Amino acid sequence: MSTILITGANRGLGLEFTRQYLKDGETIIACCRAPDGAKELQEVAAGSGGKVKVEKLDVTDDASCAALAGKLKGTAIDMLINNAGIMGPAMEKQATANMDYAGFAEALNVNTLSPLRVTNALMPNLEDGKGKTIVNISSRMGSIGDLSATYGTAYRATKAALNMVMACLAIDLKEKGYTVAMLHPGWVQTDMGGPEADLTPPDSVSNMRATIGKLTKADNGKFFNYDGKPLPW
Repeated sequence: MSTILITGANRGLGLEFTRQYLKDGETIIACCRAPDGAKELQEVAAGSGGKVKVEKLDVTDDASCAALAGKLKGTAIDMLINNAGIMGPAMEKQATANMDYAGFAEALNVNTLSPLRVTNALMPNLEDGKGKTIVNISSRMGSIGDLSATYGTAYRATKAALNMVMACLAIDLKEKGYTVAMLHPGWVQTDMGGPEADLTPPDSVSNMRATIGKLTKADNGKFFNYDGKPLPW
């Protein structure tokens, strides 16, 4: 069995990853900014027989990441799922001619800088793990090769930047045997995706888990659709 750390585990895809990996018998370190208010996650943890541990983590805060790393010192982590993310400003404020720059910067911090921040803080734990797998929940909206609209420019830019950061990390960690991958979860019925989306969280996550389960060292640095099909950069 493996130990998996998931960010943004209090709702949506993060909560569903927690539920599904728990059913497989994995140990989950489920992280979120406000554990006391994460009712559903706490209920999952309470019924997990100790397999799900809820930890406080603000991915945008260096001190919070360092505190978690200190608390987890000596705990091997086999897989890190960088799931926490935000859409950014209201869509009408994400146009190239009408940009909420403060909101853009906040989204860049959450979606791009924080996955690297968390990964680096937990690198000693990942070094001790056997899986050496880092999964980043990206978006097809970050694909320049698949760009057909400018809707959500700020969000698109943060995910494109995430892909580049993690592709660089993949090169840096290759000789250590890591697999770093980016996944598009599909258009999912979450708070971010909305009720009209194509996929339910269970469908998205079950497909992503199947894709993650098939990753090999040859997939290091690659970008995949939730169903395992390669995506253009």
